[in-house]
Amino acid sequence: MTLPPIVRWATGIRWQWKVFIPIFAVMLASLIGMAAMLRTLEVLHAQWILVAVVAFAILLSFVLLSVLLVLIEQPLQELMDTISRVGRGDLTARVDFAKREDDIGGLGRQFNEMVQTLQQNRAEIEELHHREMLRAEHLATLGELAAGLAHEIRNPLAGIAGVVDVMSKELPDSSPSRAVMGDVQKEVLRIQNILNDLLSYSRPRPPNFHPADLNNTVEQAVLLARQQVLTKPVQVLFAPGASLPKVLHDPALIQQVILNLLLNGIQAIPSAGKVEVHTALELDFAVVRVSDTGRGIAPDALSKIFKPFFTTRSEGTGLGLSLANGIVQSHGGRIEVSSAPQKGTQFKIWLPLAGPQNGKPKSAAK
Repeated sequence: MTLPPIVRWATGIRWQWKVFIPIFAVMLASLIGMAAMLRTLEVLHAQWILVAVVAFAILLSFVLLSVLLVLIEQPLQELMDTISRVGRGDLTARVDFAKREDDIGGLGRQFNEMVQTLQQNRAEIEELHHREMLRAEHLATLGELAAGLAHEIRNPLAGIAGVVDVMSKELPDSSPSRAVMGDVQKEVLRIQNILNDLLSYSRPRPPNFHPADLNNTVEQAVLLARQQVLTKPVQVLFAPGASLPKVLHDPALIQQVILNLLLNGIQAIPSAGKVEVHTALELDFAVVRVSDTGRGIAPDALSKIFKPFFTTRSEGTGLGLSLANGIVQSHGGRIEVSSAPQKGTQFKIWLPLAGPQNGKPKSAAK
């Protein structure tokens, strides 16, 4: 919309003149009225009276303008200069007119308090960033150490597993040691799974992206999970989303994520229950929802479940959800979780249809 010329001219006038324009207008109208009155009354030397009044009005205007400059213009200029310094990162800048005991001084004190708060917040953020960097370096060192130990342990562990397998086959069927050998094989398998999790966490493989049917990926995970509940009264249900387009993802990695969530849900159900999986299309995202009727997650633990090595179970490494979160983020997506004790848990996985944008997660609509 184009403004009229008079309006554009008025918006370009400095605020000091905008203040004095009404004063000048009133003075001019008063002088015209006074001149007319003096002419009507035929007062002698009326012109000298008008000259004196005009001189007094001009003097009064300059006095008012000087006072205005001292009271408002200088603090305003100081405030603008200080804001410019703060904008360049100098949070030690303060305004001196905060010492005044008027409204302008109150504004200055509030501004100084705001800048001081910004300075304190920046110091806290820098300290937090420093601690997080130290923690990241510590975790990276632990990851390298864990990866090295895992490699060193896997080879002798494979040998132990082979010896145990040979010994269990050579034992007679009536030998009570066969049951013990079965327990040993089970524990060896558990150690192997822990080592695999450590290696996957410390050295994750990059995703192999290609367009694929997400429903097929999820269905494969559901079929594997159903094999775990053949002897339990737990249902694993899958409702594929209709007309879901192909999604750019790594089917093997996403299947690993879904299977991890399904197994967690199954383990969270103490007796009978069900785990449901739904896929759907929401805006530019494919959404996978995994919900269970288990015991739920305590509120104080909900914010920690994606942290490495955090677990609420007596078994496991606490790396499953951390690995799942990392895989989803590498796809440019994210995981949301909601839960309540004794009411179950729901995970929502948001995957962009076009895959990650420049390696960064897109913002999913809530």
